Amino acid sequence: MKKALFILLIFTVMVGCKNDKKSEDTILETKEVLKTDSDIKQLRGSFVYYDGAAVLQTQNKIYGVYLTDKLDELNKLAETYKTEPTDMVTVKIKGKISNKKDDKILWEDKVEILEIISVTKQAKDNNNVVKLGNK
Repeated sequence: MKKALFILLIFTVMVGCKNDKKSEDTILETKEVLKTDSDIKQLRGSFVYYDGAAVLQTQNKIYGVYLTDKLDELNKLAETYKTEPTDMVTVKIKGKISNKKDDKILWEDKVEILEIISVTKQAKDNNNVVKLGNK
């Protein structure tokens, strides 16, 4: 229940803070769609892994991330840039996109990470995670 609530919270915040200008994320996704005719794409966006659930948000879509060894590796790299467990980091990955139904991942679009290209700290004004609690 906590995972579903957390993911719903992130989704709500991200949709509410959407801006209309095109960014590098959109261009990157479009180029990769044109380059490949398979379901392997290069994606850039905000990544968060918390309490067994992982999400990658690009400019246009939100992907649930399959729990694999590459996800564990990405999370270890991301931990160095986080100050809170729910902080997002900017990542660039190569992954296999899927729309197959999954028992654990409820997002329509899912990605399996195949290659980690880069991990960077998210700009301070882009970290739109709502903090709960008294601290």
